[in-house]
Amino acid sequence: MKLLEQTQFGKLTLKNKMAMAAMTRSRADINGIVADMTVEYYTQRAGAGLMFTEAIRISEEATGSPLTPGIYTNDQIEAWKKVTKSVHEHGGLIIAQLWHTGRAGHSIDRNGKLPLAPSPLAIQGMQHFTSQGLKDYETPQEITLAEIGQTIRDYGQAARNAIAAGFDGVELHAANGYLPSQFLAESANQRTDDYGGSIPKKARFVLEVMQELILAVGGDKVGIKISPFHPYGDMVLDDPKGTYTYLVQELNKLDFAYIELMKRSPYFPSPAHYPADDEIELFGSMIKQAVIANAGYDKASAEAELEKGIAGLISFGTLFLANPDLPIRFEKEAILNEPDRATMFGGGAHGYVDYPFLND
Repeated sequence: MKLLEQTQFGKLTLKNKMAMAAMTRSRADINGIVADMTVEYYTQRAGAGLMFTEAIRISEEATGSPLTPGIYTNDQIEAWKKVTKSVHEHGGLIIAQLWHTGRAGHSIDRNGKLPLAPSPLAIQGMQHFTSQGLKDYETPQEITLAEIGQTIRDYGQAARNAIAAGFDGVELHAANGYLPSQFLAESANQRTDDYGGSIPKKARFVLEVMQELILAVGGDKVGIKISPFHPYGDMVLDDPKGTYTYLVQELNKLDFAYIELMKRSPYFPSPAHYPADDEIELFGSMIKQAVIANAGYDKASAEAELEKGIAGLISFGTLFLANPDLPIRFEKEAILNEPDRATMFGGGAHGYVDYPFLND
């Protein structure tokens, strides 16, 4: 089984080709500090070849949802050190996913301040999970050029903080409708300056952040996650294929480790004008870096994806959430635990660290 084969991933030697995808769990405290329960959560899943953390806020300004962790204060960094130390002691490898939510936030959880975004365009057709329940999205403030510069620097500092906390690398979260992907989409970006209008200008922010991350910690410790045809967060691009083809071609000019490609979800159908192409075959074949395929895979489809020879790793989300020993279950063809969706976001140990192991 290819999924269980050891593999070389840049400078990292992975015990298998199974990665745990980043999944927001909302178990940090109000100061963005993870607790001992989070140490247990990641340690339980250290059998993955590679783990991605839940998305981690790069700054206070990056805040979108309540009870999500940060990596911009000393207390936050010290808390993450406990996670990385335990994961490494149990033979695991773990990468910090760096997050700025942009317009996908609410002033309720931002000390009354509206979120920043490329343009003052609110997310349509969805509501936001806040500390006071579901709320309609607000019209964000347009981010200024000075704020763009500061945000890019914040990414670099967050990357340095992550390495100081013991992480094996960092991943730019440029998927799922958060700030980097907002710059790429006309539904969020109507700017007329150097960060909007043409495809190269809309892609500029993502490329500049990647350059900052590479400069901060070295390209061998840097990756990016993108979701070209996934419309979550009211991401609608006039020319998604052309936009992401340009982005990938420009990313190919940079020296970094990998691109995690997220496929569209059947729960969020793409707009009618989007192409029907398979994202892994279309964009993965263009990418010069290592490719991680993400979203909706089970054991059979993951094996089939690896057989194609484009992706070198497959990242699993809810399967790892509900099955901390997923590689062993795949190896033994065991029955899988079903995820409890009511406990995915927020709460305590239930639905977080109490999923049974195969030998329980």
